[in-house]
Amino acid sequence: MTTLQIAIVPVTPFEQNCTLIWDGASKRGAVVDPGGDVERISEAIGQTGITVETILITHGHIDHVGGAMALKAKLGVDIIGPHIADKPLCEGIQSQAQMFGLAEGYENLSPDRWLEEGDSVDIAGHSFSVLHCPGHAPGHVIFYSAGHKFAHVGDVLFRGSIGRTDLPGGNHEALIASIKNKVLPLGDEVNFICGHGPGGTIGEERISNPFLI
Repeated sequence: MTTLQIAIVPVTPFEQNCTLIWDGASKRGAVVDPGGDVERISEAIGQTGITVETILITHGHIDHVGGAMALKAKLGVDIIGPHIADKPLCEGIQSQAQMFGLAEGYENLSPDRWLEEGDSVDIAGHSFSVLHCPGHAPGHVIFYSAGHKFAHVGDVLFRGSIGRTDLPGGNHEALIASIKNKVLPLGDEVNFICGHGPGGTIGEERISNPFLI
């Protein structure tokens, strides 16, 4: 199995981890959660020399999807995700921008395909399982590769923390259930990237994350 390579591009005032994931041999890949600063993302794509084949979305908050439509127009690729439960959030990106006092340039999201529990997505021939993990947002999904023991968990789980649940559609009990029933069972050896800050391993979070003990 060829190696997956990853680059983080911090975007928006929220310092969101827009993620480039690609196959080391073919240089084909995907962009996960292009929340804004599309020119910065485009520069990173150029620097890595990859061919982007799809845009993946974990959930419908502005810092994760605000630049998705602009990047789609630039690259000519489909947007896949999140779960349809986030449709109201995706249709309200411009309202979210006003709520947070952000400048113009953020677009409402119309994905080409919604995702459901049990679906899979392909990144350059590498299959990722889709897990619906509500709590931070109703339609939040995560992407998990069993072969690579790697997951992109968006804003469900962070190193030493969890996603906030005080935004519209947030539910603390649902988030904890998603983590304990969907994320932790993936295995302690699984490495993860999250939507903000550094990633880690599920095993480390299981034993040290104060929100899970």
